Amino acid sequence: MPVITIEAGKMSKEQKAKLVKELASKASETLNIPVEAFVTIIRENDTDNVGSGTELLSERLGKK
Repeated sequence: MPVITIEAGKMSKEQKAKLVKELASKASETLNIPVEAFVTIIRENDTDNVGSGTELLSERLGKK
């Protein structure tokens, strides 16, 4: 069972569904493995939980 793992910011349910479909479809095509064999894990990271350089990503994004 191949596992696809992605870490990203917050997403809507619709975005997650599209991402799972497209990632599994492309991986299936590339690896010649049935799409049903893939498991996709999405980990959503809040910007307060991500550091960029010496500051939190939420702080960096707030400066723009």
